[in-house]
Formats: sequence, C-alpha cells, structure tokens
Amino acid sequence: MRLLSPAMVVLGHPRADSFCHAAAARIRATLTEAGARVGWHDLYVEGFDPLLTADESRLPGPGGGARPTADPLVDTHRRELAVARALVVVHPNWWGKPPAVLAGWLDRVLAPGVAYRDHGPTAPIEPLLGVRRLLVVTTTDSPPDRDGAGDPLDLLWRRAVAPTLGGPDVERMVFPQVNAADDDRRRRWLDGAARAAAWVSGAAR
Repeated sequence: MRLLSPAMVVLGHPRADSFCHAAAARIRATLTEAGARVGWHDLYVEGFDPLLTADESRLPGPGGGARPTADPLVDTHRRELAVARALVVVHPNWWGKPPAVLAGWLDRVLAPGVAYRDHGPTAPIEPLLGVRRLLVVTTTDSPPDRDGAGDPLDLLWRRAVAPTLGGPDVERMVFPQVNAADDDRRRRWLDGAARAAAWVSGAAR
C-alpha cells in the first residue's frame, strides 16, 4: 500500500509526563521515519478552546459550507484534516469519554460542512473528508471491563466519528491500569504503538 500522507496526530492529555504523551511521541516519530508529513497537535499546549460558539452551532443550509469561525486555530485544524489521509488520536478514558478539550475538538473541527453534509433525516450523511486509516490510542486506570460496561469509546470512534471522516479502517489500542504498569510493560506498549503507527501510515507492520 502507498504511504498515507499527510497524517494528523491529535493528543488530548494535560500532563507532559503522561503515558499518552509518550505514546503520541513514539507514534509521531514512527510516522516521520516512514516518510509521512505529520501535523502534530497537543491540544493543551496549543490552548485549543473546546467551546463551540453559538454561530458555529447553527446548521448550514442544504448543501452549504461550514459556519465560519473566528478562531484561527480551529481553521488550521480544519484545513489539515481536510487533506489528511491518516488520523491518530491519543487520549485518556475519563468517565467513559474523552477529555473535554478533545470532545470540543470534535464539536468544532468535525463540523457540518467541514466533515460531512447532512441532507436531511431520511438521507445518509455525505462524508467530505478522505481519511483512510484512523488509529485511536486510549489509556485508563481501570482493569479491562471492570464494571461490565464494555468500551463506550469504541462506539464513539467507530460508529459516530469514523463515518464522518470518510469511512476509514479503524484500529483501537487500549492500555489498561496504566499507572500501575512497570517499565517493561510500558516499553512493550510503546513498541505496539509504533507498529500501529506503521499500519496507519500504510507502511508494513
């Protein structure tokens, strides 16, 4: 398969010493080594504003473009996602959901007219993006399926988000009980993240 480039990496974790940061950095390095152009976005470092504005929340008319935004950072993310062929998202599982900054990124960047067109309640959405592969890496402090709730984030990324990206192949990686993991386990996890990054770029695993 040909190299999937450019790639976009979106990181949502407030602590620079987190395993999310280590995994995202390893993924970024692997994508760069494979030859992909990488758009790197640490949402907390960038100060990404997650609050959808009133104007942005209004749906465009039939076939219309996205509502304008006065936030140049949101515009930058939208432009990069419009040409991305691979997308990597790294975040912790907080209460079965992404952090608020990443939820707001979904609200503001994957907007109607940017990610998709909605032709009404009886018609399927029309994806506007061309992401071919999506890798979502999630950390949690809980053991796997501690409360029998399954993986609500898998439903979010596979069923809700992926179709608006253009129907990419999706891979999820979940690292459980990350704060209790020893150095050897963390090294193996990082090696796994590198292999997944090679997959998302189109390089052989």
